[in-house]
Amino acid sequence: MQDFVGAKGVIPAEQLAKLSERSNWQGLVQLAGHFGAIVVVGWALSVTGSSWLSLPLFMLLGVLLNYLYAPTHECDHFTAFKSRWLNIWVARLCGFIIFNPSDHHRWTHFAHHRNTQDWQKDTELDRPEIRTAGQYLLALSGLPLIRSKLGSIMKHAFVGVDEWYLTPGQQQRVKLAARWHVAGYAIAIGSALALQSWWVLIFWWGPFFLMRWSYMLQGLGEHTGLTHQPHTLWNTRTFRTNWFMRWVNWNMTFHCVHHTFPGVPFYRLPILHQEVEQRLGFALPSTSYSKLHWQQFWAFRKGSTELEICLEHENQLLATGRFGAVISKEN
Repeated sequence: MQDFVGAKGVIPAEQLAKLSERSNWQGLVQLAGHFGAIVVVGWALSVTGSSWLSLPLFMLLGVLLNYLYAPTHECDHFTAFKSRWLNIWVARLCGFIIFNPSDHHRWTHFAHHRNTQDWQKDTELDRPEIRTAGQYLLALSGLPLIRSKLGSIMKHAFVGVDEWYLTPGQQQRVKLAARWHVAGYAIAIGSALALQSWWVLIFWWGPFFLMRWSYMLQGLGEHTGLTHQPHTLWNTRTFRTNWFMRWVNWNMTFHCVHHTFPGVPFYRLPILHQEVEQRLGFALPSTSYSKLHWQQFWAFRKGSTELEICLEHENQLLATGRFGAVISKEN
């Protein structure tokens, strides 16, 4: 995926190469912090019993578990660590926890980057167009995505793999990975039954499913409502948020520059974001989680469809000359 650059001529090649250098150390520090927080919160949940503290700890654990998508994502880009094997196995571990097999996600995500906001080919647009406020809230809950991921694992494990973007060799790896996932989940259930324990529901599946919406604040907001023109500087959104959300999301809040320059590691995205805006001379699409989802919800309530919201954004870009400004800089 590192041969892909969403907008050429914005950053000098030498500077981009420097920003794209990877480090095992910085990735391991971030990973240790994320898993360390999960262990600490899980331990605290185990000792609080039925006290009033158990609910906020349960919810916090769910947030931390859901955002294990961040290391899965970074490792599938091979940017979290310098060592390729670390990227592969950390992605597989985190992907197992969040029901998103890395061996499938890597190529699905590649297709998403190559075809961002393409109604026909973007693998993250493999859903019906959102047309009502109710459909938007359902998507924001994360339940349709959970159903899709679980269905995909079962289909790949027991029926077959037929995605257009996969080679025959990749299809076999996806099938094998899905079967390993099914076996792992069966072992988890079996251990809970053998131990007569609720650990799977209390420390994993329960908080994960309950707080799935917390990840959808990011996942649904990265592209929804933006132009479908093939330009990542405008069809991808950055979020202005607090330090915790930047940390737990491994800086994927700076999503616009990530999508434009996906070979840059997560710990350099704040620098890259600042550099790109300085060179362009204007701000990239950005907002807060609360403002975005409130605005989109009310747009759907007033009768707008997803396509109409996207066209409105595109017209705004054309009216302000933003498309032309970027194209001029690239040329």
